[in-house]
Amino acid sequence: MIDQKLNSKKDKKVQTARIIDSYQGKEKGPLLFVLGSVHGNEPAGTLALEELFSMLKNEPEKNPGFRFRGKLVGVRGNLKAIENNQRFIKKDLNRQWTLENITRVTSTPVDLLDAEDQELLELFNCINSEIASYQPEEIILLDLHTTTAYGGIFTVVTDDPRSVSIGLAMHAPVIKGLLKGISGTSLHFFNTKNLGIPTTALCFESGQHQEPMAVTRAVSALVNFLRATGCVKPEDVEHRHDLLLKTHSKNLPAITELVTVHSIEAGDNFIMQPGYTNFQKVKKGTLLATDKNGNILMPFDGMILMPLYQPQGDDGFFVIKEV
Repeated sequence: MIDQKLNSKKDKKVQTARIIDSYQGKEKGPLLFVLGSVHGNEPAGTLALEELFSMLKNEPEKNPGFRFRGKLVGVRGNLKAIENNQRFIKKDLNRQWTLENITRVTSTPVDLLDAEDQELLELFNCINSEIASYQPEEIILLDLHTTTAYGGIFTVVTDDPRSVSIGLAMHAPVIKGLLKGISGTSLHFFNTKNLGIPTTALCFESGQHQEPMAVTRAVSALVNFLRATGCVKPEDVEHRHDLLLKTHSKNLPAITELVTVHSIEAGDNFIMQPGYTNFQKVKKGTLLATDKNGNILMPFDGMILMPLYQPQGDDGFFVIKEV
């Protein structure tokens, strides 16, 4: 693993602000990292983590038999973007997770780094510090997000069977192959090869940015995540969490796969047509959006995922199909 820069007092203060909270059981187990608000205009993940830690701390009083295995660390993603309620300041933080970028930010003076480079460095140092302290035999990362469109919750997984297994256990549609359409996400970076420790990563999308239910769904997904990773016993998970996720996944495909993604470049003047929702079935040739070159039509029969309804973003929409 790449060495982190030496921590100063300032670094430790930043890490304190970045860590939402942590919870450690008496029994050794996996080290779980859950990221919230990697995009600064997506508050649901951070709010859900705050609620989860409150639940965990109160659980032993209500349930004397409760036991937690491993350690859970909740991490705020893009602090500068959170302050400004923007997806990002200079560039998308969830497209910067590459070995090349990590090498660059860890070997460049901090005052020469732009906003997201500084965030990447601080996140990397924070996570490295937790790994060094806990010395886990396994790492599992969950990245919590929301979308600009309505229409359903889902889990994005890697090719790792463990990632797929955990995703399916969270009772939301699983999207496979999405990482082939984009690059530099946390799911690309957090793997066994890069960290030198068995590592699994996945992402949960809990709904539209401003939906109050997006927080509630994320809480239930987090509880199921703790069960799926073996950190809590199945009998300690209330059925309401399963019921909530199953209800909001009703009539949605269990597993889908990426067909294509429409990427956006600066100056494209991309405008998504109004009213599209996640998992909406669309026929080939239907008008989806416009840009400087004219109309953008649906390239195949399929389903739309994450249509872009915000100024910032590099992906106009994804097309998926049921597996």
